[in-house]
Amino acid sequence: MDGFLAELRRVLAGWRHFFLVSCSGQPYWVPVRKLRGPSHYVELTDLEPGQIYYYQARSRGSAATPTPLHLVKGNAVGTSLHGFGSRGGPYSFTTPQPPPGRHLLSIALCNDLHLGETTAGLVAGVPLLRGVSQRLGLAPYPEIMGRALVDEAHRRGAHRLLAAGDISAGGAPRDLTEAKRILDGFGTHGQDYFAVRGNHDRPRPHNSHGGFGDGFRDGFLGGDRPAYFARDLGGLRIVGLDTYEKRGNGGDAGGLSPDQLSWFRAQLREHKEQPTVVFGHHPLTVRNSLFPVMSGQRLNRRQARTILDSYAAAPGVFLHHAGHTHRNKRTVLPQARHVTLQEVSAVKEYPGGFCLLRIHTGGYALNYYKTSSGPAREWSERSRHVAAGLWPQHALGRSVCDRNSVAAHDLSGITPPASRPTDSLPVH
Repeated sequence: MDGFLAELRRVLAGWRHFFLVSCSGQPYWVPVRKLRGPSHYVELTDLEPGQIYYYQARSRGSAATPTPLHLVKGNAVGTSLHGFGSRGGPYSFTTPQPPPGRHLLSIALCNDLHLGETTAGLVAGVPLLRGVSQRLGLAPYPEIMGRALVDEAHRRGAHRLLAAGDISAGGAPRDLTEAKRILDGFGTHGQDYFAVRGNHDRPRPHNSHGGFGDGFRDGFLGGDRPAYFARDLGGLRIVGLDTYEKRGNGGDAGGLSPDQLSWFRAQLREHKEQPTVVFGHHPLTVRNSLFPVMSGQRLNRRQARTILDSYAAAPGVFLHHAGHTHRNKRTVLPQARHVTLQEVSAVKEYPGGFCLLRIHTGGYALNYYKTSSGPAREWSERSRHVAAGLWPQHALGRSVCDRNSVAAHDLSGITPPASRPTDSLPVH
């Protein structure tokens, strides 16, 4: 092994490149795409599953420095501690095995587009965090990131897309209209993509007499339907929750109305064996956060316990997708070990992407993708300085497993879509 690493270091002197080598000795030179500004973009494909790879990135003879996650005891550079703590590696990661069985369909999981927002990183109650704005003369960053999301989801082979709330920054009809126009680039709402409300999309007063206008319901649902729903997609049940079906200022805990909670529990009882994905804005629990955890970051505790109890009696449920925390975090709780609780970071800012759920007959994989357009990468790099530069330690995910995971589950009852896009190979 020492001779192998010595040879790796010897060949790593040179110009701007990313060098990868498998433990079997097979070398890969990967070209680096230069973006405007200091950013570079590397994508690795055709890697073998279950293989250990060593890598290093260099520019003009100097090794690239990885994102430090020391405040959360995290590892941004690999799935092992090889090279960890050094100033450039080489580092190591192991590619996972694909889920068992045949691939059936892929679903993009996203949230927190915040159309209409002009400053990222403003936190209510924390005035010292100044936030980051777009450069003068450039398009609004929520629009850049929203369009890049749609393009990337198409490119990665997503058949469906789920948008888990905070579609807008403040529930303004014009922002929700623009958000729907962008998401319509993926397909038809209610058929190809589905959206639910977040606390930023809550109804707002629209006159001096206390009347409320519901821009989300008007823009996405025609104004006459509940903002929660269930759909059957070829044997896969999609349940969307409205986790702010209440009056409030948006900073308190999320909550379902009594009618919605009763409906949801009845749905799970009636379809308890059917493969089911649930998505809603507020997570059921928030653990291992860099920042203090307050009640406004999650769903009402009592309702969250009720939902987990329902999951325990519904073996068909395998995934609960949430946003709101603007971070990548995978959680499995003892009350319902068959359900992955997946928080996904915001579309609108660093790291700027989505999770792709790949469903196979015998299980599923979750893989996180950053949007790759030049303007999106430029804004992602600029917005990583949110929270006085601490944002990557919160948002990226403490480990690779918070962004990429594989689980076994019987999903053989799902029928593939009639029309399938060309799937690209996963990047792990």
